[in-house]
Amino acid sequence: MRTATISRKTNETDIAVELNLDGSGAHTIATGIGFLDHMLAHLAVHGLFDLVVQAQGDLHVDEHHTVEDVALALGQAFDEALGDRQGIVRTAHAYVPMDEALAFVALDFSGRPACMMEAAWTSPAVGGIATSLFEHFFQSFAVSAHATLHARVVCGRDDHHKAEALFKALARVLDAATLIDPRRAGKVPSTKGTL
Repeated sequence: MRTATISRKTNETDIAVELNLDGSGAHTIATGIGFLDHMLAHLAVHGLFDLVVQAQGDLHVDEHHTVEDVALALGQAFDEALGDRQGIVRTAHAYVPMDEALAFVALDFSGRPACMMEAAWTSPAVGGIATSLFEHFFQSFAVSAHATLHARVVCGRDDHHKAEALFKALARVLDAATLIDPRRAGKVPSTKGTL
């Protein structure tokens, strides 16, 4: 079973994540931020991961710590569930539309954390989340997942649609990159022999 259970507790947040890479999209998510719950539901449903996320954060301060720490815990869950990454496809990319918005995401479970994002937002916040935090979510996820991640909003007018397209695209590439390729016969997908 490619699963992980992560607990992350700080003075700012208390987060529990359960992940099954080979799931069906079943999910139970409660972060205290409705829009973040909605985005994480997209990850589960469109990535076909079973996902449980329970988070309590210092929302009386703002949403920053909760968004960041959920991303860190989620990335850690992917890293742990993948183990030594034997047999996985490793890299994937996807374009995903959401009405007038279009997003592109490319990912490599390379073991080398990096994130590049290009997105122009028209409003300071969407659903109670500062739009600047979407890039921070992707960066935090990439760091703890030990992945290289590129994300771009190609076009769009509505910031809700842009964010949704980004998370759906992330879900699709996570699904594709974590798939087991039987032709690899359990070998690590690297000329170095390790990731």
